[in-house]
Amino acid sequence: MAQAEITAVEHQGQLQIRLSGDWTLANLSSSLAGFEARLQMLATRGGDWDLQSIAHIDSVGAIVLWRAWGRHWPASLKASAQQRSVLERAATDHSDRRSTPRIQRHVWLRGLGRLVLSSGKNLREIVALIGQLLLDLGHLFAHPRDIPWREFSANLYKSGAQALPVTALVGFLIGVVLSYLSSLQLKTFGADIYIVNLLGISIIRELGPVIVAVLVAGRSGSAMTAQIGVMRVTEEIDALATMGVSRSLRLVLPKVAALSIAMPLLVIWCAAAGILGGMVAANLEMALSYGFFIEALPKVVPVANVWIGIGKGFFFGILIALIACHFGLKVRPNTESLSSKTTTAVVTAITVVIVVDAVFAILTRNLGMPGGA
Repeated sequence: MAQAEITAVEHQGQLQIRLSGDWTLANLSSSLAGFEARLQMLATRGGDWDLQSIAHIDSVGAIVLWRAWGRHWPASLKASAQQRSVLERAATDHSDRRSTPRIQRHVWLRGLGRLVLSSGKNLREIVALIGQLLLDLGHLFAHPRDIPWREFSANLYKSGAQALPVTALVGFLIGVVLSYLSSLQLKTFGADIYIVNLLGISIIRELGPVIVAVLVAGRSGSAMTAQIGVMRVTEEIDALATMGVSRSLRLVLPKVAALSIAMPLLVIWCAAAGILGGMVAANLEMALSYGFFIEALPKVVPVANVWIGIGKGFFFGILIALIACHFGLKVRPNTESLSSKTTTAVVTAITVVIVVDAVFAILTRNLGMPGGA
């Protein structure tokens, strides 16, 4: 291995720099700083560079030269084709690394664009899934014998009946907390009796549907995505297609139909548990009798609020089931995709539920409210 050398001579007033030896990592590692300092000093004086005497040059030697030249080619350079190739590769790699910070400054814009495109694609695919479900409904009306009663009843039991305990518990506790915190403020102004109005409208109209939707999205929605995703991983869906069985008719439609029916019932169940919890807390904290609470509730809470809550539950059920099935069908045949799509389905469903609830609140702002239409 020849020692790397730098020879600089003046010839007719022009500096000539001649490099020789092996310009490799193994040869330069012991005195790399000294070589870089001398090369940079010579580069500032200009001159002709002759690399033809270099026996071997690797990427490290090329990068050392490129940095010494100020990241641009010298005016006069004598080098072989192989040496120029190594130097050009080093120049390209180094330019890419320098441009990285500039690109990183706009990474948020690329992320936003990627999110918008992904959301648009998912929305288009969900609309296509809705269209397929409508075609399946038309087919079932024409052929009632093909209605998947078993799948529908199984999903209704899993999504509805088995969710009763947790929705009742959460609804009851929410009612207790809301009643307790509200009573502290109402007692200050001597407005104890208005706890009935506050609990009735807030739980029946808003909190009940949203709480049930969040619970169902995390419980039943994730289970639907995981179930369909596992069928994708094990190629059961491909087997159904091979046998001529419609995946939307047997897998998606029963889940959407079951959740659209179960959700309004769960909303009523959760609202009842919340009212019960609020009534108990109001009795303990404010000595408000159960009889007065039950008698005043239908007077101060118009029945329109009940229908609004039921309507929200119906639409929330359809949206949660559609989103869960959509992401389940997008699972790729690997476990990592299964976990990520399940997480995405739950987060998307909860986000969509909150957005749709805000839209409902705007559209129904004059319905079921004291003094409203």
